Amino acid sequence: MSVLVVGISHKTAPVSILERVALDPDGVRKLVTDLAACEHVTEATVIATCNRVEIYADVDRFHGSVEEVSRLLVERAGETAEAMVPHLYVHYDDGAVSHLFQVVAGLDSMALGEGQILGQTRDALSAGQEAGTVGPALNVLFQQALRVGKRARAETDIDRAAPSLVSAALDRSHAALGDLSGQRVLVLGAGAMAGLATATVARRGAESITVANRTSGNAERLAEEYGARSAALHDLTAELALADVVVSCTGATGVVVPREAVAAATAGGRELAIIDLALPHDVDPTVADLPGVTLINLAELADELRDSDAGREVHEVRRIVTQEVAAFLSARRQASVTPTVVALRSMATSVVDSEMERLAGRLPDLDEATRAEVLQTVRRVADKLLHRPTVRVKELANEDGAVSYADALARLFALDPDAVDAVTRPEHLP
Repeated sequence: MSVLVVGISHKTAPVSILERVALDPDGVRKLVTDLAACEHVTEATVIATCNRVEIYADVDRFHGSVEEVSRLLVERAGETAEAMVPHLYVHYDDGAVSHLFQVVAGLDSMALGEGQILGQTRDALSAGQEAGTVGPALNVLFQQALRVGKRARAETDIDRAAPSLVSAALDRSHAALGDLSGQRVLVLGAGAMAGLATATVARRGAESITVANRTSGNAERLAEEYGARSAALHDLTAELALADVVVSCTGATGVVVPREAVAAATAGGRELAIIDLALPHDVDPTVADLPGVTLINLAELADELRDSDAGREVHEVRRIVTQEVAAFLSARRQASVTPTVVALRSMATSVVDSEMERLAGRLPDLDEATRAEVLQTVRRVADKLLHRPTVRVKELANEDGAVSYADALARLFALDPDAVDAVTRPEHLP
């Protein structure tokens, strides 16, 4: 079996599509149930947040399962496959493990390092367990992912990376327009990064703050939290004309702030600082050519972030994730040969028992002490003969290549396939 991830997130789809696939707890349970009914899916659960829906499944084949799982997301969105599939991403086996560890560590979030994803991943595991759709494969994977997420935050300050990014961007705008006190700030978006931006500009004493978002309810909630005003995103041109500083982090996949709107808002020589913290970018890059406009984007902040404490934290978390992925995959490969090793040792035990019975028939007068000594000697010989092959097959399992050493061992010793399979059944698992 192998792990498959099919997902959609703020990095691959516009808000309009993300809203269509959004899931409440009942929706998650329904999707998990539908996944369990798929022909090629043996285990399944779903991570659902405001910025992503990701299906995790243990599957018996790649192509058939991708089609089944993708179809469920397409149906949820109410879109055609042609319109929806380009926004989906797929990770398989080793890639699926790496992706989950990065997600839980906060490296894939809109607000870098945000901690909510830990609880959301834990909710996904619980939902699958309650539905009975999470078995040994996904349980081990998710438990380890949660440990990786906790380790990343315990050993680094990754949760401070996003606030540092916002602060660095505002420091750049300060060079262009001066201190934020007395400045009117427009925040585009209402997600985690927008929340950080709003909190930061409020703390720095902005004269006024306006939060604009495609979904008015989300904008209103964020604005209310910081005593700000909310606005609709379709009023962007008018709002730009009232702002001195714009911070955009909507998570959309297309341009949210077009050149024409900025040109209209700065007509007459008004100065405007625009901070684009979105990936992909929200703002048309050509606005930087307009008179009076200062554009600050992630590309410009990259070198500064890399050399900052936040950049070092990101580098360290990536190192932790890489280390943990390698360790997990190594343990999984070694575990994959365990059923063969157990079956081989069981076969050896059966051979020893059979030979001891034959010896008892040929030497019926053999006393118990001698019989026990012979049994111990034969077992010791069998253990020594099998020790090196079983140790070596676990070592070879970690090497890249097309050879399955567990299969080779099973063929060499003519192991019964049913005996090997029996070891992998749930009742035999820890």
